[in-house]
Amino acid sequence: MENQSFRVETDSMGQVMVPASAYYGAQTQRAVQNFPISGLRFPREFLRALGRIKRAAARVNLELGLLSKEVAEAIIQAAGEVVQGRFDDQFPVDIFQTGSGTSTNMNANEVIANRAIELLGGALGTKSPVHPNDHVNRGQSSNDVIPTAIHMAAGESVSTGLLPVLRECEVELAAKSEQFDHIIKIGRTHLQDATPVRLGQEFAGYARQVGLARERIEQVLPGIMELALGGTATGTGLNAPVGFASRVIALLADETGLPLQEAKDHFAAQGGQDATVAMSGALRGLAVVFSKVGNDLRWLSSGPRCGLGELQLPAVQPGSSIMPGKVNPVIIESLLQVAVQVMANDWAIALGGQAGNLELNVMLPVMAYNLLQSLELFKTGIGNLTERCLKGITANEHRCSELVEESLALCTPLAPEIGYDRAAHLAHLAYKSGKTVREIALELGILPEEKLVRLLDGAAMTRPGIPGRRGEKKEP
Repeated sequence: MENQSFRVETDSMGQVMVPASAYYGAQTQRAVQNFPISGLRFPREFLRALGRIKRAAARVNLELGLLSKEVAEAIIQAAGEVVQGRFDDQFPVDIFQTGSGTSTNMNANEVIANRAIELLGGALGTKSPVHPNDHVNRGQSSNDVIPTAIHMAAGESVSTGLLPVLRECEVELAAKSEQFDHIIKIGRTHLQDATPVRLGQEFAGYARQVGLARERIEQVLPGIMELALGGTATGTGLNAPVGFASRVIALLADETGLPLQEAKDHFAAQGGQDATVAMSGALRGLAVVFSKVGNDLRWLSSGPRCGLGELQLPAVQPGSSIMPGKVNPVIIESLLQVAVQVMANDWAIALGGQAGNLELNVMLPVMAYNLLQSLELFKTGIGNLTERCLKGITANEHRCSELVEESLALCTPLAPEIGYDRAAHLAHLAYKSGKTVREIALELGILPEEKLVRLLDGAAMTRPGIPGRRGEKKEP
């Protein structure tokens, strides 16, 4: 029975029993046995990048005369099937493995080699006529392939996934700022009443925060586009033919549409993982932005009757198993949890970045996993926020107006006219009496009624100064 289910393979350490139907081989099987840690695996984006690297390398090796046409074409087809996701179930190695990711690089080499052997009519595990090291891995090392795959997967995820959803979110927030620009509401500092603002100004601030976070991500993206390929084991390029890396990278750039280029210094690219750390840091900044924006939206929509109640969020599901009719801000809460996870991932990536001992960082798999998870979580989480929350937000104009009129902060524009101390006394009287500042000021005859009406105009308080600021209207 055992002979029917397994095949015997050999590597430099001896014999290994490999499942008979597996496309991976001895080194992958050893890694499966050595790292039964978490059940976490590299995501699709990373495996796609690996397949692309191996396919482009085979094409260049064919052009350089280093592979026969028959072997190269079989590798190209097999690697293409890895790119398509056909063999994702053949990548069983745990994330928590050798720090260079060698096990996963060999996993790819073995899967592609065995599939190429199959295409050429050979038997799995024979390493003939296609060898995982001599042919699939030619001109490469795990130490330059894995960092290259990290950068390619992250670059694609940022460019085609995260940035588009950020722009959509930014556009939606800007649209809300225009829609809500006429609504005067009370501002708050220290969670206490402050001078009036326009609801549109708050949303314009959110849009700008998201836009600036997007720009910071774009600023670090060029570092991700530099690839370590060509450095081989230590950065010297040993066993990589002259021009190999630049030609492979040109093919990868053409295929992905990304501005990929060879690293200017391979020792920096392999001994350090600074671009990965920088990208994660920018994502941490984005997490902070959405923590602020999300919590603001929760505060402003709190209630609906016994909280601030200035915003109304779309009701998407019942909010309580015991309180009938309760609806919670669950879409926002979902993204807030994403933000927490991204910040935790960033800490792991920062610590991993410190493990660049001499010529190689040895935390590559965990850094790759956390960075790509952060990107995927933000792509889906921000898109979900925009679609299921932001687009459906409405304002409670009556509540906004009511709170402005009741606020003691309306004493602020009176201070230049009657002095800070008298204005503070007026606020104290209004608070103790339960009346509004306007009512007390009229009762006491503090100022002529016409002037008082002008000074206590909430809309005027939101645009007192410099023309041309975002969202401000110039007086005719």
